[in-house]
Amino acid sequence: MKIIILGAGQVGASVAENLVSEANDITLVDTSADHLAVLRERLEIRTVCGNAASPTVLKDAGADDADLLIAVTQSDQTNLCACRIAKVLFNLPTRIARLRSTDYVDYPELLGDDNFAVDFSICPEQVVTDHIKRLISFPEALQVLEFADGVVSLICMRAFEGGPLVGHPLKALRFHLPNVEARIAAIYREGVPIIPEGDTVIMPGDEVFCLAATVHIRQVMGELRRGDRPMRRIMIAGGGNIGLRLARRIEQDYHVKILESNAARAEMLATQLKRALVLRGDATDEKLLESEGIDETDLFVALTNDEEDNIMSASLAKRMGAHRTLALINRKSYVDLVQGGPIDIAISPAHTSIGTLLAHVRRGDVVAVHSLRRGAAEALEIIAHGSPKDSKVVGRPIEDIALPAGATIGAIVRDAKREDGKVIRREVIVPHHDTVIREDDHVIVFCTHKKLVRKVEKLFQVGFSFL
Repeated sequence: MKIIILGAGQVGASVAENLVSEANDITLVDTSADHLAVLRERLEIRTVCGNAASPTVLKDAGADDADLLIAVTQSDQTNLCACRIAKVLFNLPTRIARLRSTDYVDYPELLGDDNFAVDFSICPEQVVTDHIKRLISFPEALQVLEFADGVVSLICMRAFEGGPLVGHPLKALRFHLPNVEARIAAIYREGVPIIPEGDTVIMPGDEVFCLAATVHIRQVMGELRRGDRPMRRIMIAGGGNIGLRLARRIEQDYHVKILESNAARAEMLATQLKRALVLRGDATDEKLLESEGIDETDLFVALTNDEEDNIMSASLAKRMGAHRTLALINRKSYVDLVQGGPIDIAISPAHTSIGTLLAHVRRGDVVAVHSLRRGAAEALEIIAHGSPKDSKVVGRPIEDIALPAGATIGAIVRDAKREDGKVIRREVIVPHHDTVIREDDHVIVFCTHKKLVRKVEKLFQVGFSFL
């Protein structure tokens, strides 16, 4: 596939890195020649330096015969203008735009073919906000992801000494939870993936990925670690787009304090928020944190635009007694370095939001993609189509499906329908070796390495006789 990516920031670079590994023809456009040179050398992609909303620049990037445009610059206006130009001048088939402002999202008619011609829009700030909100709901988790419209959840936890299942083989899970269907999809021990089997023993410190129906996920989590106290008091450092969105989402259910160093921004936040307490100050100020009861804070969330400040403030908050800390960090190398130390959870905005984009880029019927372990692994939700005659998965038991090593089918969501086709029930199946996949099943596949994704997608593609 020939893809043009506009914007070489964190999101654009992450998209290029993910897609170039799948043998796509990538062209990256940005105004910074130095930045493009670094990425060109690292990723071996074609680059064009210039204004992403210029017809000449788009033509130089190959818009005449491109299959997909992904506009993810920092400017909403540039992204929208580029999509419109790509449609009108080049008839580029598919156009995706990053939009930071909710003004455009609230008026979807503006994005139609008669206006800005955006096929799909993504707001990374909202994706990150939703991700943090789920982590607040599950304080023991490192990552919480949903599939099949929230029916199934994938939870990543660090196993702790004292958990009922820790130190025991996985096959004991069915005895601990006889009425709950769950699947340990993968285990990472000191960064190395382990394909779980019945005799695999979970050790303290393991990163465990578990799939289960969302209604049962808390019971499964209780088997892997001691329960954390529920969240009540939350302190947010940084009142930018993400900080404001998060405060709005949680202020009705939690005691929220938000720290903002800029006076004008702090005043604006105070007018936008109903219950959260807005404080003007520096999140790295020990006296301010102490006076605001950091030692009684259940969660400290560092969301400023400066990742070094986020690391420093979250580390300081942890040292001063905050029960749990979370920091927003752009650089992947920093994420791997700090998570698990004084910072309990480090989030990369680019890797958190990348799955939403990838789900619209992938071939076939991939309806959800989630990036795991800072982009090293992926989980996909794929709809199985075809018949036993023309599909490599439909009508076959799992033991007969040629999954690549490192890929695991963790769950299946099957719709029960009436005669008129209306869905009346969604059944979550944790499959065994003899479980047969049916047409229209939503199959959730865990890949321990992103390089396996293309092989899995190819496996689910339907033969020409079906088409």
